[in-house]
Amino acid sequence: MIIVVIPAYKPGEGLIRVVHEILTQTNYGVVVVNDGSGEAYDAVFAALPEGAVVLKHDVNRGKGAALKTAYAYIAEHGACTGVITADADGQHLIGDIIRVGEALEADGQALILGSREFVGDVPARSKFGNTLTRLVFRISSGVRVYDTQTGLRAFGIQWMKEMLAIEGQRYEYEMNVLLHCAKKGIPIREIPIQTVYENNNSGSHFHPLRDSVKIYGVILKFVSASLAAFCIDYLLLLLVRWLTRDLGEDLSLLISVVTARVTSSLCNYHLNRRLVFAQGTRTSILKYYLVAAGLLLFNYGLLWVLNVALPVPLAAAKILVELLLYPLSYVLQRRFVFVKK
Repeated sequence: MIIVVIPAYKPGEGLIRVVHEILTQTNYGVVVVNDGSGEAYDAVFAALPEGAVVLKHDVNRGKGAALKTAYAYIAEHGACTGVITADADGQHLIGDIIRVGEALEADGQALILGSREFVGDVPARSKFGNTLTRLVFRISSGVRVYDTQTGLRAFGIQWMKEMLAIEGQRYEYEMNVLLHCAKKGIPIREIPIQTVYENNNSGSHFHPLRDSVKIYGVILKFVSASLAAFCIDYLLLLLVRWLTRDLGEDLSLLISVVTARVTSSLCNYHLNRRLVFAQGTRTSILKYYLVAAGLLLFNYGLLWVLNVALPVPLAAAKILVELLLYPLSYVLQRRFVFVKK
């Protein structure tokens, strides 16, 4: 048996329709989580068809917390083969829910995503948000996923413990699930579904600033740490180059690049280990400097081409080189240096 989990915060009448269709057109069970919607919405939950299990948070705790509340309930009470998650705002049609369920039954080892194609009348913020998140996820994990923000997902019951252990209380939880699966080698399979937005997606409770910061948290912290290290690197490069200007262009540039990079890399390593990735083994510093040495060679080579061979002013050349190497630095640190035990 498959159980459909629906986290709901201040839902409309569409929730009643979705639950009714699931219970009448499939043999799936339904668990709805009232995520602190308040007394004004008690009537909506009370009107849900008989057979749906309704769990409740006294206060709003976020989509991730609501999903995990349902997962914990299923782990304790439900004998099922898998779980489908669906949104309460009417975006997911019963036919698409069934198709995702069929895909789960055919491949219970994969994380199944109901992937929207984003054609037709799609709100600009939704289209832009998914495009940005798709890029961030690709850079972070090396895995291609077209619709990273879909709430229509399915997984086999064998992954339940891992889903409960993944960090995140709000919308960032869903991104963390994708990152976890990519890292663990759990296959991610996408099933095309219709793109439905009712009333220009006004039923969504996604907070653009707060939730985006949580979703892109690791990226934003990495950017901040990199910016701090870049400022140190940039200023030292120009200072040492000026101090060693009489040694000749090649030697002066080499001394400047090495001095600036070694100093800034110490700052960058400790910021990334403590604040960005919050992890790292005893050998992480060796791995970090192995990566740093490779990037240093690229850095010097590109700077030499731009500043000596062309020549481009050093101040401008440095910025161009850092922009080119920045994505590579993130991917290598995420996937090689600061790896969870």
